[in-house]
Formats: sequence, C-alpha cells, structure tokens
Amino acid sequence: MSSGIENAAWTTSSAVGPVARDSLTSLVYNNLRQALMEGRFWPGHRFKIRELAATMHVSETPIREALMQLVRARALEMQAGRSIMVAHMTHDQYIQLRDIRLQLEGFAAENATKRISDAEIDKLEVVHGELVAAERERRWFDAVRANWRFHHTLYENAGLPELLAILDDIWLRNGPLLNFLYPHAPPTYAGRHQHLAVLEHLRRRKPDKVREAIKADMIEGGAKLVALLKRTGGTQGMTPENEP
Repeated sequence: MSSGIENAAWTTSSAVGPVARDSLTSLVYNNLRQALMEGRFWPGHRFKIRELAATMHVSETPIREALMQLVRARALEMQAGRSIMVAHMTHDQYIQLRDIRLQLEGFAAENATKRISDAEIDKLEVVHGELVAAERERRWFDAVRANWRFHHTLYENAGLPELLAILDDIWLRNGPLLNFLYPHAPPTYAGRHQHLAVLEHLRRRKPDKVREAIKADMIEGGAKLVALLKRTGGTQGMTPENEP
C-alpha cells in the first residue's frame, strides 16, 4: 500500500472562476485533513511541497500554508525548520488519546442513537460489510478507511458539531497510526465484532448499549495495537516497508 500523495485523486482544476488564496488554502487543508483522518498517510511520511502542489494543481503557497496549519494542530511535525512529516505517536500518547476518545466517542454514539434514522443505520451496516470484505481480501487501506467511515458517520448523526470538530482533531492524529493495524495488529474479538453490537443496539434504540459497544470496540479491537506500541515504544522507526 502506498502512502504517497500520488495515488490520491484530488484536484481543484474543476473549480469555476478565480479562487482567493485563502479559499485555496482551505481546499488544500480540507483535502489533507480528510486524508489524514482516513489513514492515507503513514506516521513519518514526509511531504514534498513541490510534488504535492503539482499533484493538487495549485501553487506551493497554499500547500505550505495548509501544512503549517496541520503542524499547529499537531497532526504534522516540522523537523530542522524545514522538513514536514506526519507526526509519530508513542504508546503513552496513544493511551492518553484513547482514554479521551472513550469518553467523547461514547458520548457521541449515545447521542447519535437518539437521532439516527433507519436509513443511516442501513448505511452503517453496508460500511461494516465493506470493512469485513476488505479485511478478508487483505485490502488494508480500504479496511482502515471503512473503519473511519463507520465511526465518523455514526458520530455525525449525534447532531453535535462542536463535539464532532473535537473528535476530528483527535482522528487527525489517530488516522495514520491505524495503518499499523494491518497486518501487524488486526482487530480481534472474543465474540462477534463490536460493530455488530453497535448496529443491533442502534436498531433497538438503546443509547447506553451503543455507548458500551463503541467503547468495547476501541478497547477489545485495539488490544493488539496497544501491545505493538508498548513493545516498540511507538511508531518511530516503524515503516510500511518493514515489519516492526
């Protein structure tokens, strides 16, 4: 699986009329933000501004400005004042973020249960099916992206935009890390997949049960990832090409 920007199908060439520089920076920022949350980049991926500008059909200025915004959000980090890369994460950092996610994502899931439509639950079921198929067929990037879509779609239905913005900021840092789930630390469950419990309790309109299932998904499904990070100390030195 490539972690490079060259595989991304992003473009601004279809925009109609002139675009202000601030607007262009926002477009670039939003595209990169989405890509990070979906896990399109690995921890340690280095951005080449000229290459990225050519791929996205913009000048280097909005690329540089968007990257600096992501540095300030701690999704990216700058080394030696010049090189910009996807931030690495230690075991302790992941545990801290997971503890926060357990509370916030559980709260979002609980509130979504009270508002979500049957049609949206059907969508979640389809996305979960895509996740299972991607794992079975060893399409690791598709599995990571489907997992993000499942969670994000659920939280969107909570109707709490301020909470969703906070969760998105956390997933900016969490998304790249999840690439190490496959094939090194695949989610496993003692019983059925916790997403199935989420879907069941959503249909039964049981907010407390949905909250419990989301939290169990993070703890149970992420147990091997926690063990991997504890063994290695973090993502530093771990690359897509080399098994930890």
